[in-house]
Amino acid sequence: MKVSELARRAGVAPSAVRFYEQSGVLPHAPRRANGYREYGASELARLQLVVALRRLGLAPVDAGRLAALCMERGEVDLDLAPLIATQRAAVERQRSDLDRLDAELTDLELTIQAAGRARRSSEGNAMSVEPIRALFICTGNSARSQIAEALLRDFGGADFEVFSAGTEPKGVNPYAVRVLAEIEIDWSGARSKSVTEFLGRPFDYVITVCDRARQTCPVFPGNHNTLHWGLDDPAEVEGTDERKLEAFRHTRIEVATRLRPFVELARRARAESPTPA
Repeated sequence: MKVSELARRAGVAPSAVRFYEQSGVLPHAPRRANGYREYGASELARLQLVVALRRLGLAPVDAGRLAALCMERGEVDLDLAPLIATQRAAVERQRSDLDRLDAELTDLELTIQAAGRARRSSEGNAMSVEPIRALFICTGNSARSQIAEALLRDFGGADFEVFSAGTEPKGVNPYAVRVLAEIEIDWSGARSKSVTEFLGRPFDYVITVCDRARQTCPVFPGNHNTLHWGLDDPAEVEGTDERKLEAFRHTRIEVATRLRPFVELARRARAESPTPA
């Protein structure tokens, strides 16, 4: 094949092929009788490997050296294996970040829709301006829902009346108390509560924070909006004290990330509702 076809199939410009040849990254291909160089499958495979290594951040000479070793041995060079492992780990982190961003954007879209429904409901009922009532539900009411209740009370102030409950309450996790104390929220007097305590009360928003609670959450009467924030349970993390604390800190940050737009949207929905004369 000609240099133009080689470059096209490798995804580079012909000038890049010439640069690699001149700098010794690629060996010069043999010339045909008409003076043009002839490239075959081995040259294409080598160039593609060089291009892939360059995308991983290797300098041209290093990419050429590793590509040559791989082509000669027919297997991944030992020097290349750690680089591939590092890049795979980086890709996994990026994929995890993208998945988390996608979940947060989905939560935001659902929150916007819920705020819109709350505004229309308030307009239809001509409700007076009262605190926005929110209930967080998880399984044990020990960590995620407790942290969410504490943070919304802090972020929302007098505009919100906030509660949390569990489908199977089992006591407040001490790590939840500790990570809240780190941001100057005293949660030492909190207790776990059952959802049955709140069945007869009206809420504007009922928010489940774990998949299991979502499946077993009882139906609450009256007009309210249901949201689901699927959060990993920090209490399931094992290991050292510091590792457990980090898991609860991560939950605190994740809850805060979801709460900030929720607070503003819920306030705006309530502010745009008319008050009775």
